[in-house]
This record gives sequence, structure tokens and C-alpha cells, in this order.
Amino acid sequence: MERGTTLFLKATVILIGIPILALCIFGLPLLAKEAPEQFPAYWLYLAIAATYLAAIPYFVALYQAFKLLTYIDKNNAFSELSVSALKNIKYCASVISILFVAVMPFLYLIAEIDDAPGVIVLGLIIIFASMVIAVFAAVLQKLLKNAIDIKSENDLTV
Repeated sequence: MERGTTLFLKATVILIGIPILALCIFGLPLLAKEAPEQFPAYWLYLAIAATYLAAIPYFVALYQAFKLLTYIDKNNAFSELSVSALKNIKYCASVISILFVAVMPFLYLIAEIDDAPGVIVLGLIIIFASMVIAVFAAVLQKLLKNAIDIKSENDLTV
């Protein structure tokens, strides 16, 4: 496979990271500055801290996806490195889901005070999207592991 065949996907991975990076740099500090007047600070700061904590596995997962695309470019897609990258993506998505499940009661309280049910819906979307990604990565990891095993059997047979 020629180099650069995954260029569009790599650009997409980078573009997916930009809004979350902007949220972490600009949006959350602005929220932390303006919102304590309306909500109890410990609820809000817990939600903001969980969002910052969730950004760490998010960017780790994006980096792992970028590495996976690099393996594909180098004709190394069917390797243990790819399986490891998918396993890391699965763990990162699971951590994001767990963090947002833990912070959901505080998001509910904030939404109740502000009368904004969209906050709860946004939290649920993040939880379920992360769970779908984790399940999808687990399935791909298992399929890739089976394909590697079959490939190694065929290599030994010939």
C-alpha cells in the first residue's frame, strides 16, 4: 500500500481533536469563571475536573488511532502492534464512559437548577458514544487477533 492512502483519515483524527482541545483551553476556563455564581462551586468544579480528566484518555485514543493508521500505511496492519493500539482505544473509551457515569449525578443537579435538560442528554450521548467505541474496538481487536493467528498458521504451513 502506498504511503498517504490514509491521509484523509489522519487529517480527520486531527480535526476531531481540535474542538476538544479548544474546549479545554477556552470553554472550560470560561465556564469555571462565569458559572460559580449560578451553581454550587463543588458541583461545577467536579464536572469540569471530570471533563479535563476525560480529555486525557480521549487524546490518548486519538494518538492510538493515528498510530494504527500509520501501521496501515506501512503494511503492518496485521500485527500485534495494531491489536495493542485497538486494546488501548478500548480502554480509553471505557475510562471516558466511567468518568461521565460518575459525574452524571452532578450534571443532573446542575441541569435541575438551570432547567436545562440538554446537559443530561449531552452527558448521555458522551457515555453511549464512548461505550459504542469501546465495543467496536473490542470486536475489531478480537477479529484482528484471529486474523493474525490464521495468518501465522498459514505462514507455518507453507
